[in-house]
Amino acid sequence: MSSLVDTQNEPDHRNLAIDRVGVKALRYPLSIKDKDGHTQNTVATLSLAVDLPKEFKGTHMSRFVEALNANQEPLEVSTIVSLPQSLLERLPSDKAHVTLRFPFFRSKAAPVTEKQSLLDYEVEFDVETNRKGETNLTLTVFVPVTTLCPCSKAISQYGAHNQRGTVTFAVQMSSPIWIEDLIELVETSASAQLYSLLKREDEKFVTEQAYENPVFVEDLVRNVATKANEHPEILSYRVEAENYESIHNHNAYAVIEG
Repeated sequence: MSSLVDTQNEPDHRNLAIDRVGVKALRYPLSIKDKDGHTQNTVATLSLAVDLPKEFKGTHMSRFVEALNANQEPLEVSTIVSLPQSLLERLPSDKAHVTLRFPFFRSKAAPVTEKQSLLDYEVEFDVETNRKGETNLTLTVFVPVTTLCPCSKAISQYGAHNQRGTVTFAVQMSSPIWIEDLIELVETSASAQLYSLLKREDEKFVTEQAYENPVFVEDLVRNVATKANEHPEILSYRVEAENYESIHNHNAYAVIEG
């Protein structure tokens, strides 16, 4: 039988390297330990990519899936970090990049009745490795919060408008940080936290807590950034807050990088 043509390895004469090429929207089981020592089994959506030298026509897409399935078990944080290196062992590239995003659940007690319920968050790991062995890991949490408008409170006789928002908090760390700790850092920076289950007593508490703690979207990112600056393990961060305004047909947002 004649050998098959390897089209990807054919030369390309346009003299243009590609920064990232690979596969997206791959779903794969993920096992992750939470701060309480329990293991959550979830499903991650992955993107895997490498840079492509200018002399090659294409990359070998099958090798991305090969590297992922070489684990033959659910992914864990340790295998996430080593996955880019596995790509470099299979492909003639200088950099490899892996992103995975997954739902993460926390059991939260209502503030008054202490009734337990699960609240879901989105979490993302972003890992890049080069042939020198240098690795950058970014952990991002997407945290839903409640904010109440200070201006509305100041000018209104009967109340103030509030809304749900999302804080996107991305950090690079000198040592591992629990996902729950980053979530808590964000939640304590808002007017109030969100819960899945609230009885009347709890709803009264959360509503009044938000009223007593009004924050603009600007206040929210500054509150998070202040705590990030004080955190000994956070090397750099990007915090973005977006409020889904309840009295406007647009959203408000703010960003701080530090």
